[in-house]
Amino acid sequence: MRESHPAVHVTVCHNCPLRQLPLFLPFSEGELSFMERFKVGEMSVDPGVMLLEEGQGSAHLFTILSGLGIRSTMLENGRRQVINFLFPGDFVGLQAGLSDKMRHTVESTTPMVLCVFNRANLMSLFREEPERAYDLTWIAAVEEHFLGETIATLGQRDATQRMAWALLRIHERLLSVGLGDGDGRVQMPWRQQDLADALGLSLVHTNKTIRRLREMGAARWSGGTLSIDREQLGAVALADPEQPRRRPLI
Repeated sequence: MRESHPAVHVTVCHNCPLRQLPLFLPFSEGELSFMERFKVGEMSVDPGVMLLEEGQGSAHLFTILSGLGIRSTMLENGRRQVINFLFPGDFVGLQAGLSDKMRHTVESTTPMVLCVFNRANLMSLFREEPERAYDLTWIAAVEEHFLGETIATLGQRDATQRMAWALLRIHERLLSVGLGDGDGRVQMPWRQQDLADALGLSLVHTNKTIRRLREMGAARWSGGTLSIDREQLGAVALADPEQPRRRPLI
């Protein structure tokens, strides 16, 4: 496993590139000033680095400034369940910040840069910036909603519908954080095994399902890029294509 290391250049919150994206709600000047005090540094990591480990505590909280990752948990039989995929702007480590131990693992899929916050300073956010504290509640509620949609997918959609739903939602999120091109193709660095572990499918079944969607013309995942027919993929997934809701940025 490759190591993490401090970022050579630290991004000032006023110049944060994520703030320029339509996905994220604007900051007030007061919120910006607080976040610049709250942030203690940046960390760069290689692919395959475990940022937070299940069963362990952490002295830090993170916002993903760039790069992609995975949240997962390991079952007693050694099998991995991918809980969700991580995108720029996602806030990670709150679980350990509130309950001392992580109940899942966070791992980088690509090179990542993370804004670093001291866990010990979390209460100052609640005391000094109640609107920022509300934003944390909003983020937690959105994650709860997504996990509910995931449970419905695993329980009520067949394999092809599951894969169509996952590729549709991933494509939407990747586009929303600027990881697409003018033709609607997005970077797709996750492996088929990652999708299999997220959707409760074998690797063989995952491969066949992806091929079936390609033959239908609904989705094409090849060479680290993903392109989709949104309406067709949504119809297969039994889900409406949608733009991700604007969200707060911590």
